This record gives sequence, structure tokens and C-alpha cells, in this order.
Amino acid sequence: MTAAPQDEAHAANRDVTRLSVGVAVVLIALKAFALGASGSVSILASLADSALDLLASLGVFFAVRWATAPPDAEHRFGHGKGEALAALVQAGLVFASSVFIGWEAIQRMFDPRPVTGGLWSVGVIALSMAITGWLVWRQSQAIKKSGSMAVQADRAHYAADLGANAVVLIGVFSGAFLSAPGLDAAAGLVVAVWLFWGATGMLRGAADHLLDRAAPDADQVAITTAVLSDPRITGVHRLRTRLAGPVLMVQMHVDMDPALTLAQAHDILEEAEARIRATWPQADIMIHPDPRTPPAGSAAADPAGGRGPWS
Repeated sequence: MTAAPQDEAHAANRDVTRLSVGVAVVLIALKAFALGASGSVSILASLADSALDLLASLGVFFAVRWATAPPDAEHRFGHGKGEALAALVQAGLVFASSVFIGWEAIQRMFDPRPVTGGLWSVGVIALSMAITGWLVWRQSQAIKKSGSMAVQADRAHYAADLGANAVVLIGVFSGAFLSAPGLDAAAGLVVAVWLFWGATGMLRGAADHLLDRAAPDADQVAITTAVLSDPRITGVHRLRTRLAGPVLMVQMHVDMDPALTLAQAHDILEEAEARIRATWPQADIMIHPDPRTPPAGSAAADPAGGRGPWS
């Protein structure tokens, strides 16, 4: 990726993480007002979730800035895994939120309390859903430019909030207008389960990243295909891939004609790297050439053609 697009991607991440923090603050204020007006357990569940959203968004805010710091003497591969750490923290916060909400909902199911101020609560939740939907859209635009894992985790969290708020809306409506506070508590329990499931996905993704899980099989096939599109490269082996933030790390050995000069081999490998970066602009690539005897009968196998410096 050239400097300008890379800077644009980093700027998009910084802007959207500032926006995420601001949205979390607005949602907390709105839901605190709705809780005071209604006493709804599902509103309480949503407020607790928004409070944790703020902590998680602050973590992402700092993580994306740290992750873009250039490599240094202590971090020769850069700081990209800071994004995975932020996603891991997010998952832990969401797990804690789901346990708290679930416990409160179960208590309210056995001790229902009336929901008041239903009209205000419904309005606040509807407004919260609109604001959250706008934030998710902005995050999606930033991810297209950067592929940031931390922003993806933040988006997944807020996207889950959209569904959770829909359940909260049902709960508040049932409790305030249908005189069924038990449904309000049940809605809070559904929110807790929803958050727990979402946190499991975030935890799995962060763990894969921190444990250097290989890129998907389809990506590895695409990398191999790109390299072998040059007939002067006759084989790929010992391919290894992993992610460090938005950067795809690629290492491999390739088979090449031993009659090639070092300069020729270098140029061929440079072209192979360029083909990989056409799909993964931020990839960090290391290709090691291995001399392999060409098939019998080929021009390179002709003793009259001389022997290259790899022989």
C-alpha cells in the first residue's frame, strides 16, 4: 500500500474510533434518562451494555493508534496485535455485561416490577437504534479502507446492540403498554444471551489472531496461484501466513531454475511480491528461492547452456 492510502486508512480508523466514543457517551445519557423514567430492567440491561461499550470504545480508540506505530527495536514486526488485545478486552467486558444483565433479568422474572414512562422509553430506544445504525455504517466504511480488527470487533459489538435494542424495545412496549412486566424481564434475559454469544465470537477471533492462526485456505490458495502465475517459478512450499493487525505476514520457499543469476531471481521474486500485494496491499512478504533442477530436455537443463551461480 502506498503511503497516501495507508495514511487515509489510519485517519479513517482514528476518526471512527472518536465517533464510537462519542456515540457511547450519547447513548449512556439517553438510556440513563429512560431508566429513570421507566424503571425497566431491559432498559437497565441496555444501559449497562452502553457503559461497557464506552470502555470498549476507549480501548479501541487507543489500540488503533498504538497499532499503527512503526516497528521499533523491541517490536520488529510492528504493533498490529494491539488491535487483537483490544478485541480480547472487548470480549471480556461483554461477557461481564451478559452475566450482570442475565442475573438482573432472572431476579426480575421472579419479582416483576411495573414499567412506567413507556412512551419516553420507546422513543429513547428507537433513537438509540438509529444512532447505533449510523455508527455501524461509518465503521463499515472505515473497515473497507483499513481492515482493522479492533474496529471490526467494535462494529460487531454495536451491530449486536442493534438486535439487542430491538429486543429491549419489545420488552419495554410489553411492560408499559401490555401490563406484562415479566416480558420485560424476559427481554433482558434475551439481551444477555445475545451478548454472551457475540462475546464468544469476538474471543475466538482475537485468540486466533494472537495465536498466529494461518490465513484462510482460500487466501493461501490465492497467494500460491499469484506466485505460480509466473512460469519461472515452478513450485511453492513451506508457505506460512499469519496476521499482525491489518498486516498479512507471508513467508514461503519457491522453486526456481538454478541457472538464473542472483539479480534475475531477485527481479522475479519482486514481481511475485507485487502480485500478492495487488490483493493484500499491506502484506509483509518474505520469499526464499530454492534451486531446483529443471525438467530433462528443457533449455535450462542443457549442459551447453552453462550453469548458474546457484549450482
